[in-house]
Amino acid sequence: MSKTLADTLAARESLYVNCGHPMCCKSTKLDIQALIDRLGPDHGSMHQDLVGLFGCSDCKAAARDRRPVFFTVIPDYEGQQRDRNRDWRPTFDRTKPA
Repeated sequence: MSKTLADTLAARESLYVNCGHPMCCKSTKLDIQALIDRLGPDHGSMHQDLVGLFGCSDCKAAARDRRPVFFTVIPDYEGQQRDRNRDWRPTFDRTKPA
């Protein structure tokens, strides 16, 4: 089973689309909820599911040849750290003077 846009939203991941043209390299953060509203929650969120939907408007305006886009997924590192440290307690006794 492929990862869906709903899975990406639930995991609180950030998804960026990046232009593959070496003269541009523009990167744009995607609004996952807007993609879900347009494509549906069960639409895939992997490269092969999204690559045909995006092109670089800056390159088009500059009349550059069209290059494939690629995607960067950034996990919710803050949430992972919060979950990892939720049950953390100090192991030293604070009542005794040093």
